[in-house]
Amino acid sequence: MSSFALYLQIGYEHIVNWKAYDHIMFIVALCAAYQLSQWRNILILITAFTLGHSLTLALATFQLILIPRNIIEFLIPFTILITSVYNVRQKPKEIGRKKVGLNYIMALFFGCIHGMAFSGELQMLLGKEENIVSELLAFNIGIELGQILIVLGIFVAAYLVLKIASIKHHSWNLALSSIAGMMSVYLMFENWPWG
Repeated sequence: MSSFALYLQIGYEHIVNWKAYDHIMFIVALCAAYQLSQWRNILILITAFTLGHSLTLALATFQLILIPRNIIEFLIPFTILITSVYNVRQKPKEIGRKKVGLNYIMALFFGCIHGMAFSGELQMLLGKEENIVSELLAFNIGIELGQILIVLGIFVAAYLVLKIASIKHHSWNLALSSIAGMMSVYLMFENWPWG
């Protein structure tokens, strides 16, 4: 297996993993407000998230930015809470239309926060590598592929709930966003970095 393929696999397995439940929960919250017909918007949001994630992952891996891990571990659930509250406060007709630009900016910014969480582990893996840029790219592509798989899983669940069980999309959004929001509050208290 080539070094590129190895880091692609590591990135993919890093995200498609129950230990990454906070990252998965963020993707669920990010997708909850969108209808199935808005799949392009969701893919663009996920890509914006990955771009932010890739940027800070690279900067932190090259030690150009250093933020204490306990602060990052607190900020990650905070991003989930903000996304969940934002979803619940939006009117169904607004989702995916005039406010979609703000959603992309939020996804990009929150991706920056999430990216810093992976940097420590990636630094240890990349320590002996000669071509860090190639491995970093492969790792991020693996994460993006994993996120797309998670989004596909959310689409399947949404289809079953919305189409087959005839649940309204507003109820689906409210339920997913509320669950993600409550879990994020618990994680924020669990990872409280001050005192």
